[in-house]
Amino acid sequence: MEFLLKFQWEIFIFIEVLSVVSLLLFGIVRYLMNKKKLSFLFIGAFLMLLVLEALLAVVLYQETGEISTFQIVITIFVLYACTFGIADFKKLDRWMRKKIGGWRGEELLTDKDYQIIEQNKNPKYLARKYRWTSTAHLIVFVIVQFIFWKLGTANIEELVGYARDLSWMEAGTYENSPYPNETLYAIGMLWGIIFVVDFIWSWSYTIFPSKGK
Repeated sequence: MEFLLKFQWEIFIFIEVLSVVSLLLFGIVRYLMNKKKLSFLFIGAFLMLLVLEALLAVVLYQETGEISTFQIVITIFVLYACTFGIADFKKLDRWMRKKIGGWRGEELLTDKDYQIIEQNKNPKYLARKYRWTSTAHLIVFVIVQFIFWKLGTANIEELVGYARDLSWMEAGTYENSPYPNETLYAIGMLWGIIFVVDFIWSWSYTIFPSKGK
């Protein structure tokens, strides 16, 4: 157990590298070597590595009895893999089929694939897509943050006070914040940074639309 505690970040990075390699090998075996059944082994390996990451976080939590930055990072990675990661994998899959198909001199993309590729080049489609996703993110963010703050404040008046005066952020500690404990404070603040970046990036497609190709 001491080994896991000491080298937790190294183990996590190693698992992530293996995960990426598994996805790349999936494409190589499936499309370059044309062994479709064998390629599923690498998808299985990727899923097993994802479960292994989650188990690592659980084991370390049971050992230390507290949620650390490490567990938060793993949670974010796992949630990403189960949500946005699916769409990104489909993009990677299409990219591999396009590249490998070019090497083999064979068409591996379908008409639907080309339709999706062209659709993703449409500035209006992208702007609409990211407006919806950012709005959904905003709603979830506000609801969860409200729950966190409600747990850490005595009443609505105190909660509103924190919302109006954000100077508590400068303190850098949960004791001076509306969060009830350090764990939720870390989650809330990290999520806040991610939310701001994601929201600005998403709406840039609407405010500064590209001309398309």
